[in-house]
Amino acid sequence: MSVSETTHLLQRALESECLFNGDWIPASGSVSPVIEPATGEPLLRCAMASPADVALASRSAALAQPAWAALGPRERAEVFRKAADVAEQSFAELALYVARETGGALFKGEHEVREAIVLLHQAAGLLSQPHGVVLPSAAGRLSYARRQPHGVVGVISPFNFPLILSLRSVAPALAAGNAVVLKPDPQTPVSGGFLIARLFEEAGLPKGLLHVLPGDAAAGEALCRDPNVRMIAFTGSTAAGRKVAEVAGRHLKKVALELGGKNPLIILEDANLDLAASNAAWGAWLHQGQICMATGLILVHESIAASLTRKLVEKARALTVGNAARGEAALGPLINQRQLQRVHEIVSDSLQAGARLEAGGEYDRLFYQPTVLSGVRPGMRAFEDEVFGPVATVVSFATDEEAIELANRTEYGLSAAIISPSVGRAMAIGERLDCGLLHINDQTVADECINPFGGRGASGNGGSVGGPADWDEYTQWQWVTVKNTPPTYPF
Repeated sequence: MSVSETTHLLQRALESECLFNGDWIPASGSVSPVIEPATGEPLLRCAMASPADVALASRSAALAQPAWAALGPRERAEVFRKAADVAEQSFAELALYVARETGGALFKGEHEVREAIVLLHQAAGLLSQPHGVVLPSAAGRLSYARRQPHGVVGVISPFNFPLILSLRSVAPALAAGNAVVLKPDPQTPVSGGFLIARLFEEAGLPKGLLHVLPGDAAAGEALCRDPNVRMIAFTGSTAAGRKVAEVAGRHLKKVALELGGKNPLIILEDANLDLAASNAAWGAWLHQGQICMATGLILVHESIAASLTRKLVEKARALTVGNAARGEAALGPLINQRQLQRVHEIVSDSLQAGARLEAGGEYDRLFYQPTVLSGVRPGMRAFEDEVFGPVATVVSFATDEEAIELANRTEYGLSAAIISPSVGRAMAIGERLDCGLLHINDQTVADECINPFGGRGASGNGGSVGGPADWDEYTQWQWVTVKNTPPTYPF
């Protein structure tokens, strides 16, 4: 199926060369091609928002937001249910497009659309939950706290899982009564933005509440500075997140950051080797390793390290690399040449520092072979850096204490996992790991969209999104007291 054959839900977004504010409007900035990573061919020409576009959208969103917040919860919830229905009806079209734009396998595109449907239903369900609490107080006074929307929420989303990572902020923010200005990554403007616009447009979301503005760093900075935007939800690299937090913090905005990770998978000596190798391979190579939760360190007990490494090498050599969106391979391309070069430099620098190349380490165009490095030690880039590529980094340890020390020897703190049939021992180790997500007898890439998701340290600023955490992120408390008559005070 070519882009020209996509004649249903997405066609308007693919052909318009416009931004979205409830209507499709020309941008004041430039128009840039969006390239399919697997083929190098353009998918569409996309309008890029300028800071002036951001300012206009933020003012418009601030004007539209009060009426939306005043709308009854059932009426708001119905919009999300309709959007979910539209996504289900267009499932195949959306899944293939997401796979193509992100360079992912078709099952990855299908996963994103399935999770998007869950997120939309989750947002509808948010509106049937209690919106506050009654507090104890003196006799004759009603005291309660209620959740109030921030107003306008700015969402800045990345290229790797753009549909999920945009919608997991957009949907609950809207459900809580906010308006949203969304800036998707310009490499994935449809998957991360215009697809969502079309879902809500078809579902009847009132105009002015959702704005989609792909753009560069200048547009993102304008969003962080704009006085109409009261919160920024950012997902992306730690380096970019620090800049977002600095700019938004100077303007006293709430900031929710979901950043990178160097996620350890600890494999104890009593683990089933076949199961452990399968988990390690999936965590390290899924979507070419371009996942914040990717297994960045495979920490293996020294007694089984050589055997596990051999099994990983077998898997690496069996995996095919190519146009995964078309079903031609298991792994697809990296997103761009800059990212590929960075991955290769990390591998090359680590080999020069003494690591051993067991498999891979080669590439053709944007297709990087699944790679296995052994003999990795602290200080090597493969140990220290988030690779964001298909590189399995094997590190051996002798004791549980050493495994814990190696796992925590990082500035990141997103996901961690432990594999062992000794569940109590694994849980005791897990309690000492610095991470926001912990999985016993699984790998590190796990997110069900209804769980609180967030990291610590360089992986985030302590907040979480998803499930019960959404009310905390996308609203603020207002305390209210009510008396029949004013009291008399001494003054």
